[in-house]
Amino acid sequence: MDYLYFDGACPLCRKEMAVLQRLKGPNLQLIDIHGLPSTDEALPDIEALLRVLHLRTEEGRWLTGVDASIRAWQHTALGGIWQLLALPLWRVFVERLYRRWAARRFERLYGRCSTTPLSDSDEGSDSRRGCARVNHR
Repeated sequence: MDYLYFDGACPLCRKEMAVLQRLKGPNLQLIDIHGLPSTDEALPDIEALLRVLHLRTEEGRWLTGVDASIRAWQHTALGGIWQLLALPLWRVFVERLYRRWAARRFERLYGRCSTTPLSDSDEGSDSRRGCARVNHR
């Protein structure tokens, strides 16, 4: 079983996961990171999970970004089309595009700062003002 960790607070991510949910086979589980227990030591930190897509393979390896997406779509009938993105000719372009999109998505949803929860003493701090709060970990 592969486990795909996605940001359920992202509208585009939710749309893609809804399509993937309908098309996927039984060996892929989709997990909204906003519902994760805060004590799962085996997972990357919440900010890493929010920045890019993560997939833990059946073998226990972690894939991120484009690799995670390609692997997730391998659990559908469209997997062959997605595998084309891994070809060297496309790979450089797709990686660059994904990194730019992921950075902009993260900044739009969570701001430029860390997503670690603010403590009560930080709430008035100008340096942290405007940062999104993520109440995990």
